[in-house]
Amino acid sequence: MRRGSSKRELAAQSEVEAVAAAKAETEANAGVTAGQTGVDSGAAGEPESKAGEEQSQAPGPGPEQPCAEEGDARVAPRRPPTLHAHKPKPARDLCPHGKPRVKGSSCRRSVRRRGAGSQRPVTVDSSKARTSLDALKISIRQLKWKEFPFGRRLPCDIYWHGVSFHDNDILSGQVNKFPGMTEMVRKVTLSRAVRMMQNLFPEEYNFYPRSWILPEEFQLFVTQIQMVKDDNPSWKPTFIVKPDGGCQGDGIYLIKDPSDIRLTGTLQTRPAVVQEYICKPLLIDKLKFDIRLYVLLKSLDPLEIYIAKDGLSRFCTEPYQEPSSQNLHRVFMHLTNYSLNIHSSNFIHSDNASTGSKRTFSSILCKLSSKGVDIKKVWSDIISLVIKTVIALTPELKVFYQSDIPTGRPGPTCFQILGFDILLMKNLKPILLEVNANPSMRIEHECELSPGVFENVPSLVDEEVKVAVIRDTLRLMDPLKKKKENRYQQLQKPVAGKEDSLDSDLAPDSSPEAHLPSICLKQVFPKYAKQFNYLRLVDRMANLFIRFLGIRGTMKLGPTGFRTFIRNCKLSSSSLSMAAVDILYIDITRRWNSMTLDQRDSGMCLQAFVEAFFFLAQRKFKMLPLHEQVASLIDLCEYHLSLLDEKRLLCSRGGSAGSRLSQGSSPQGACPAAQPVVGNPPLRTNGASKCSYPR
Repeated sequence: MRRGSSKRELAAQSEVEAVAAAKAETEANAGVTAGQTGVDSGAAGEPESKAGEEQSQAPGPGPEQPCAEEGDARVAPRRPPTLHAHKPKPARDLCPHGKPRVKGSSCRRSVRRRGAGSQRPVTVDSSKARTSLDALKISIRQLKWKEFPFGRRLPCDIYWHGVSFHDNDILSGQVNKFPGMTEMVRKVTLSRAVRMMQNLFPEEYNFYPRSWILPEEFQLFVTQIQMVKDDNPSWKPTFIVKPDGGCQGDGIYLIKDPSDIRLTGTLQTRPAVVQEYICKPLLIDKLKFDIRLYVLLKSLDPLEIYIAKDGLSRFCTEPYQEPSSQNLHRVFMHLTNYSLNIHSSNFIHSDNASTGSKRTFSSILCKLSSKGVDIKKVWSDIISLVIKTVIALTPELKVFYQSDIPTGRPGPTCFQILGFDILLMKNLKPILLEVNANPSMRIEHECELSPGVFENVPSLVDEEVKVAVIRDTLRLMDPLKKKKENRYQQLQKPVAGKEDSLDSDLAPDSSPEAHLPSICLKQVFPKYAKQFNYLRLVDRMANLFIRFLGIRGTMKLGPTGFRTFIRNCKLSSSSLSMAAVDILYIDITRRWNSMTLDQRDSGMCLQAFVEAFFFLAQRKFKMLPLHEQVASLIDLCEYHLSLLDEKRLLCSRGGSAGSRLSQGSSPQGACPAAQPVVGNPPLRTNGASKCSYPR
């Protein structure tokens, strides 16, 4: 068997050499210049000679191995070092890779041709995308990126999850969900976060309806409503009850009185939020509607917010009437949820963006503009509402983030598309209804062909808005964006100076995103940060809270951490002893733990810490409004902590200098700890000679 294979190999090799000699003779007869031939042979001769040497040393031919593409889940088998060398010698008209040589070029240039005009595509893992899969596929195809619909063994650049951050275990790359976002935008949690800001800035946060959390605030709800009715007997309010975990309009109903039997039934089943119903909404074609706006939270620290320039308007399917005891049950009149109204016989599917039961928000603005409405003012109010809402959510999101991705440990970076549901009142004031962590990105709707038989039909209105949002979100999060821009700029420079250069045909005619439309996402923060940074008091409190958590990954502050916070910030005094601090911690923590459903960790949650902080601020600065009291106490805490950090830094430098002196037989190794290092910024040296400080 070995003799036969060697004979066949020699025959094949002689045949290849004969073909090579014939082609070389043809080229010589065609008048190929000696200088050009010398360049080509110089470019390819060295790899050929080396390959020939390896082949002469190899004992026999080896099997040809398949080449694994980038991103292939398979791992190419490792080739034996002695089996790959006995391949046939490439002919003169074949490059070292066995491919036909282009006349007047070399293998090196062909490699440069493949690399100069293109770069490796961004990889996207869409195995967990779920309902947003179709829009995501279209976006990836438009961007010319590479999708992995069944996952990938190697890391991807971007992971697209359908539900939450924990859909998959990720250690690198970028993921389109923040940890804790689903919990933060639930009805109860969102109401608490906004109410906290309403306590500090009541005028700034009046875009959220007055709310009560059930069941713990049921008695407060009954008492307050009765007091208002006693003062104004003509007041006849309407309230809307929203279950905490409900979605797509599930479980929502209207009541006129707190004694409604359905409300008492809600208390026994699941938590809910009861809100004051907006009785005078803006109507178009006599129909009530709301607005779904898409907001990209690109980064948490530093905070970056983008708003889509267009959204969707969802219409009710029955003409609106102010709520009364006769029409409270008519959900198609009062509730704008698409998932409810699609079952109405009056629902109109339309491919026209300005007609039907679902339209683009831009068509609504055009209609209002034709009636003389100041559209810029409407947009300005909506942007303000979005920024203030995100500012209310970010403090607790930071706590969730450090719990799942602690500082210093490997983990992905996060971004997320949020769905803001906004209602315009008759006076054009925007009202926040709710925030969705997982807004629907479906671009088709169900059409009933016959009773009980449905078919998915493409929705051009949905596709126009949602594909643009996903595509431009990916463009903003592109991890290779800077490399592409730098590469484009570098390739443009030599082309501008030398039109006849070797690589003039390799440079792109336009930028990498020239074939795409302009980005539909507009940055609103930090663009308008100066107007809203004063609202970020709770965000600064969250930084203090995280500093004293102690254990990485925890979300609740223990009693030792709270005492350390009081001691390091110099908040204890003769009127506030450490025993009183312990009592404050126990009372507030016990009350908040009884209200929250998550009992996995014991300790003080962020909202309990904020309440304790409010209490301490009111004791220390009695003659100021609450937001000024809180701001003053935050400044005081940050000042004392900065002094403590400087002191620790000074001691650590002195300790390292002392250790070096002790190695040099210095009798006093710790003395330099009291000396400020020359050239450093001026530090407070009062008491710096004492390296001991409270832990």
